[in-house]
This record gives sequence, structure tokens and C-alpha cells, in this order.
Amino acid sequence: AAGDGGMCTTNDENLANKMKILRVHGSEKKYYHQFVGLNSRLDALQAAILRVKLPHLDSWSEARQRNAANYRKLFADNGLSDVIGLPFELENVRHIYNQFTIRVTDNRRDELKAFLQSNSIGTDIYYPVPLHLQECFEFLNYKEGDLPESEKAASEVLALPIYPELTGEQLEFVVAKIAEFYN
Repeated sequence: AAGDGGMCTTNDENLANKMKILRVHGSEKKYYHQFVGLNSRLDALQAAILRVKLPHLDSWSEARQRNAANYRKLFADNGLSDVIGLPFELENVRHIYNQFTIRVTDNRRDELKAFLQSNSIGTDIYYPVPLHLQECFEFLNYKEGDLPESEKAASEVLALPIYPELTGEQLEFVVAKIAEFYN
């Protein structure tokens, strides 16, 4: 969609019913809440835009997958596997790559991010603070160090450009700049 919006599909009737409830504040009957939900109803304008974009979903997904495969090859060809962790893929699972998130394992993630930015390469960090340390979960009484793997991941992740229109030359440029940073 344009902005925030989307769609869920399922062939499971129970799951479909639960999603319908969750999208209306967790309420099947107005003002009576079975679950903590959201206001996630798709308005008519968002639906119209989504309807136009939906026919392109497969080709966009395939382009993202192709870009991810090219990234993997380029990282291997540039000998970056010691300092860059690539997204894990399960066999027989189709990853869409909304983000291509690498892990910078040498404690230089922020420095690499700044270097890429200085070379006009956009990156982002999904997500810089692990959930257990977010203010909204303070009531759970977690503290720093309680979930070390989550904290480690949050300090290492860096999302690279992966949009469908990305060209092979642009992918090569991104990885070449990462190689330059490490050389």
C-alpha cells in the first residue's frame, strides 16, 4: 500500500476470524474486547492503491530474492564473510527480503553505517533497541544483560538497500564500498 497498510491472507478459517478481531481493537462485538488488538482496518484509499500494486507482488519479490542472491555472491567474492554475517535462509522457505539485514560482527557497525552514508548508500538499523529493553515493557523487569543474544543482534544489525529496482551495478557498488571500508 502507500504509507502504512497491507493485507493478510490465509486458508485457515480460525486464523482468519482471529485476524478480523485483532484488526478492530481485538473486538468482535463493539466495545467488548477479547484480545489486545489494533486499529488496522484498511481504508478505501489504501485498498485502491493496494489493488493496483498487488499484481506486481510476485515480480517485486523475485527481484528482491535475485538481489539477495547477488549480495551473497558479491560478499563471498569479496572475502567479507569473516566480518559480515548474512541473513539465514531455511531450505524450502521463500524469503521475501523486505530488508537485507547483515550483521557486522566486529563492533564497527555504526562506523560502517556512517561510511556508507558518506558514499550516498542508505542503510537502516532494524532495530537498535531490543524489545525487552523498550520502555513499554519495563513492567516485565528485564534489564540489560538478561537477553544477551537479542542485545548482541541489536548492536550488529544493518539493513542494506534491497528494493526491486536496484541494479546489479548498484549492488556491486554497495559491496565494493563495504570491502573498501574493511581494506
